[in-house]
Amino acid sequence: MTHQPRPAVGVAMVLAGSVLFAVNGTVSKLAGETGIDAPQLTTLRATGAALGLFALALVLRPASLKVTRRAVPMLVVYGLAGFFLVPMLYFVAISRMPVGIGLLFEYTAPVLVALWARFVQGHAVRPRLWAGLAASLVGLACVAEVWGKLRLDGLGLAAALGAAVLLAAYYLLSARGVADRDTLSLTAYAFGVSAIAGAVVRPWWRFDPGQLTTTSEIGVQTWLLMVYIVIGGSIAPYLLLAGAMRHLPPTSVGIIGMSEPVVATAVAWLVLHEHLNAAQIAGGALILVGVALAETARVKPEPSAPSHVPPS
Repeated sequence: MTHQPRPAVGVAMVLAGSVLFAVNGTVSKLAGETGIDAPQLTTLRATGAALGLFALALVLRPASLKVTRRAVPMLVVYGLAGFFLVPMLYFVAISRMPVGIGLLFEYTAPVLVALWARFVQGHAVRPRLWAGLAASLVGLACVAEVWGKLRLDGLGLAAALGAAVLLAAYYLLSARGVADRDTLSLTAYAFGVSAIAGAVVRPWWRFDPGQLTTTSEIGVQTWLLMVYIVIGGSIAPYLLLAGAMRHLPPTSVGIIGMSEPVVATAVAWLVLHEHLNAAQIAGGALILVGVALAETARVKPEPSAPSHVPPS
């Protein structure tokens, strides 16, 4: 059965997923401040999401859960990179720096994807790729305020940049994954891999359930925060973004996804009262402009034989 892409549907899915992810940043930080550390949060999130997604798949599409030995390596790498390491590094980053700044560093991933396309895959690019890269680097310098004493936490910065590299891998692997599997089973297996990895790093059965009855600084109990993290911050947005890959190329998903740092900064400002100064706001704007330039620098290939949409 031939799939007919619908770009408008893809755009709506990415925007919805980005908003859910953006809110998840603040919710996760609130959960972390109640005493749940990054490995615990990652494990609980992945375990809850995997259980929910496998239950949905068994009810709606049980046949889709069949997997061949050949597909296992890709699913393992995809799950570890995009569903275990990216969120864990992100949780580390936002526990040590403002949510908006952590996301700005992480969302240099599309620039890395563009560089991969140019130098590894050999795709032709327009000169604005380099202007975009320069703008992103200047923006990062402004966010970090490198003209004075570096004010960003070193571990938080390293975690955010590591998340950027792995997020780039997630984009590339997603484009390949949705070509071979349906969105629901792909996401279920990815969270399953993440849950297994989390159980090794920080076993969920050693988690103190009493922590879920604590109250965050805004008066919301931790168990309610975890419900959002699992459903609103994991299951729903990952399904939306994976589904969007059927309607849009990864380049477009990356560009539209840049709305996430903007929304996340606004939510963190309203809920956590995290403020950025003028230089950091200007730097954030430069990063977004730079990523947009880099993401749109690909030269479209001449029409020829039908082929899959190339990863960005």
